[in-house]
Amino acid sequence: MTQTLTTQHLSPEAIHQLIKYLPDYIKTALLAKSIELECSLEATIEMAISSFLDEESLSFEDCLLTKRLKDSA
Repeated sequence: MTQTLTTQHLSPEAIHQLIKYLPDYIKTALLAKSIELECSLEATIEMAISSFLDEESLSFEDCLLTKRLKDSA
């Protein structure tokens, strides 16, 4: 059976829950990177996680696409 994934991005609510538990130096680094990239904190954290999972991805969608391509090869 194929599982359909419906959640593609982190919600602002999820980010606000996550950020509460991160060490201050990580919060500061993520906020600084968000400002540098001129994007939301949600997008910055998504890029950080997805690039950890797949060096070639920029977002969760890219990460999923790369996995699908690898699985179909």
